Amino acid sequence: MAEQHTPRSLIVTLYGAYGRERQGPFPVAELIRLLAVLGVDAPSVRSSVSRLKRRGLLVPERTPDGAAGYALSPAARQLLDDGDRRIYARHAPQLSDGWVLAVFSVPEAERHKRHLLRSRLGRLGFGSAAPGVWIAPAWLYEETRHTLRRLQLDPYVELFRGEHLGFAATAEAVARWWDLGAIAKQHEEFLDLHEPVLRAWEARGEVPPRDAYRDYLPALDSWRQLPYIDPGLPSELLPQGWPGGRSAEVFARLHALLRDAGAEFVQLSSE
Repeated sequence: MAEQHTPRSLIVTLYGAYGRERQGPFPVAELIRLLAVLGVDAPSVRSSVSRLKRRGLLVPERTPDGAAGYALSPAARQLLDDGDRRIYARHAPQLSDGWVLAVFSVPEAERHKRHLLRSRLGRLGFGSAAPGVWIAPAWLYEETRHTLRRLQLDPYVELFRGEHLGFAATAEAVARWWDLGAIAKQHEEFLDLHEPVLRAWEARGEVPPRDAYRDYLPALDSWRQLPYIDPGLPSELLPQGWPGGRSAEVFARLHALLRDAGAEFVQLSSE
């Protein structure tokens, strides 16, 4: 199975993995060198950077030697910081933690914001409990609050915390609120692609920086989508044989093996 990575997504993943720890921006020439290792050509890098600039995620900034470069905007940094809690944390949600409810109402004159709200809540991992009522595990509250405020959607939304009191069994309700089959399929696809990579690395005796970077960044680019598709539901609400724990373990082991060696390659590319 071939895996598709867009240049724009790989650039965001690169900044998230390695861009926040460096002094100064990534020079454009360095971005081109780093993305070339992953098969992305220079025109694609330049056009993707331009799109990210228009979206307010990257800001132009000169390097100390005067070269053109791009740094993360404050909004992008907040977005990535929020994402770290999902991507790297091994969260073990409990049913007793409860839920966060997002209830929204949008005036007819601004109805275009209804689609934006539904789309954003879905991308945060919320399930749809009823028209205008969305639900997620309570641990997603802080990130939801940050995101809605950043997008200036908070005036249309009320957030509540609580527990499910019925009438359907909670596991049955969860199966209506989320498409668990589609989420499981995403985990299985991740495993099909990256579990063999992990096995190959664990059989090796060394970790060359360039090879580590080449395998780590696509794995991270794939994985960072999954904690948003899968909101991290308590295990007792999930079907038997749920693949989410296994895919999280595969990513965690790839991260432990490859991330720091990949950082060495990024550092060498900047020298």
